[in-house]
Amino acid sequence: MARRELKGLRAIVTGASAGIGRAMAIEMARAGVRCLLFARRQERLDEVREATRQAGTEASVVVGDVTNAADRAACLEFAQRELGGLDLLVNNAGISAGGDFAGESPDVLRKIFEVNFFAATELTREAIPLLRTGRTPMVVNVGSILGHRGIPFTSAYCASKFAITGWSQSLRAELSTMGIDVLLVSPGTTESELADHLVEQRVKLPWAGMKGVTAEYVARATIKAIARGSHEIVPNWRGWWMLVANRMAPTLLDKVMAKFARRAGR
Repeated sequence: MARRELKGLRAIVTGASAGIGRAMAIEMARAGVRCLLFARRQERLDEVREATRQAGTEASVVVGDVTNAADRAACLEFAQRELGGLDLLVNNAGISAGGDFAGESPDVLRKIFEVNFFAATELTREAIPLLRTGRTPMVVNVGSILGHRGIPFTSAYCASKFAITGWSQSLRAELSTMGIDVLLVSPGTTESELADHLVEQRVKLPWAGMKGVTAEYVARATIKAIARGSHEIVPNWRGWWMLVANRMAPTLLDKVMAKFARRAGR
C-alpha cells in the first residue's frame, strides 16, 4: 500500500457529527486534509465544521442520511463540484443495539445492517469513479474488534462488523488493481456516543462501564495508518488482546462470554 502525504487530500467522512467521525474530521483538518462532513444533524455538523476551522482546514458540510441513495449522490456530487474530486472515503457511520437475539425484532437487524454495512458498500461503489482519479486514493472502513470476535447481546452489531471485515479484505484485493488502498480500522471499547444512541437496549451491554480509549486516540491512530498505507489497525490494547485470546484460547474465551451472558441475564 502507498505511503501518502496528507496535506491537500480531499476526504468524505460519514457519521462526522460525533464520536470517531468528529475526531477524524478534526485530526484530518490539523493534517491539512479538506474534509466533506456527511451526517444527519445540521447543528452538530456546523459545530464540527467550526472545530475544523480552528484546527487549520475548514471542512464543508452535507446534511443527509447515508442510507438514502439520493443523499449519497448529492454528497458525491458536492465532492466533485466543490473539492474537485476525492482521495479518501471514510466509512464511519454506525449504530448498535443491546439485547438477546431471540427477543430482537427483525427490523432491528435490518436497520443496523442498512447503516453499518449496506450504506458503506453502496457509497463506496458509487465513489469508485471519483477515487480512481484521486491522489493516492484510499477507502477507510471503521469496523470493530467485534468484527473479529462476537460477544453476547450485540449479535446484530457484531454481524454487521464481521461483514465489514470480510468485505474490506475482499475489496482490498479488488481495488488494488485500480490503485485504491483499503484500510480497516478495528477499534475496541471506545469512549464515543455509540452506546448512547442504540436502536434499542433491553439488557446492560457487556462492556458497559468499561473504560475505553478516546475517539481522539482512535482518530490519531487512523491518520497515522492512512499516511503509512497500512492494511488494518486495532487501536486499543484490550481489543488486541481479545484477538490474541480468540486465536490462542477460543474455548476459554467462549466460557468468559457465556459468563457475561449469564450475568447480564439475571
